[in-house]
Amino acid sequence: MFGDMFQRKSLGASVVFFVGLLIAPLIIPKFYTYILAVIFVTALLAMSLNLVVGHGGLFQFHHAAFYGVGAYTAGLILAKTSWPWWIGFIAGPIAAALTGFLIGMLCVRLNKLYFGMLQISLGSLIWAIAFRWYDLTGGDDGIHGIPMPEFISSLKSSYYFVLIILGVCLILMYLILKSPFGTTLQAIRDNPERCAAVGINVRRHQLMGIVVATFFAGVAGVLFVAVEGSIFPDLLFWILSLEVFIMCLLGGWFTFGGPILGAAIIVSLRTFVGTYTEYWTLILGVVLILLIFFLPDGIMGYNFLEKFRSWSKRTSAGTVE
Repeated sequence: MFGDMFQRKSLGASVVFFVGLLIAPLIIPKFYTYILAVIFVTALLAMSLNLVVGHGGLFQFHHAAFYGVGAYTAGLILAKTSWPWWIGFIAGPIAAALTGFLIGMLCVRLNKLYFGMLQISLGSLIWAIAFRWYDLTGGDDGIHGIPMPEFISSLKSSYYFVLIILGVCLILMYLILKSPFGTTLQAIRDNPERCAAVGINVRRHQLMGIVVATFFAGVAGVLFVAVEGSIFPDLLFWILSLEVFIMCLLGGWFTFGGPILGAAIIVSLRTFVGTYTEYWTLILGVVLILLIFFLPDGIMGYNFLEKFRSWSKRTSAGTVE
């Protein structure tokens, strides 16, 4: 009985939360609407990283590179060509997935440690190209004032656009994780040797996992362009990869909603800290150390809800005074 009541309350709270997100731009200042949009974009990026690391078990240490590839592809098409906007928005995720496929072809043959090291090297190479190629990318200045289609030309319209795309991507990710492919990917994470012994092509599944994750990272990159109207090399930098990694760690690896919670906390903290100090990376390092020592499974990984349910059951049975 308690479980059914708890589930109904959880569903009701989810509906109220979603309705709140829909009406938020109508009642809150523009700055907070912008922060919410940034949280949505970052949450999608964190979810894509969790797909390949938390559920796939691969050391994807430079995930921001694919995020940047998606953003740069869409931004350059919109800024430097007369092509329709939708070509740029579609090309961004495809370019990110193609980059993920090419890098994945090299990396999946290595063990986990060298996989991560090679990813960092190749991701840094992509960042260096964007940072130095002034004629195409604008170099360290980036490109600003990218023209947007009319339907997302305002902050409010871009907010709703990002929210809708995020919702669609979350549904797709959930279906992927619940599919036979998602189940197999998680089995490979837990015991790749046994999976290989029963005839599963481990490398092929890992490569497919990388491609899917980098595609969603590319979608997040496109959404960044839709919100910011600009691109710059920091989108490809390793510090952003570290931030997203900490988001997943804070929210909880192996959980579906953990990266979303982690993204909301880190983006809010970064915004708040940025108004008082320039040492955000130092604060980020402290957060990482605290997580490793005191909350290694993350907030949702700690499973507060399950502990609350167990306590309630014991209370109902009269085993707790």
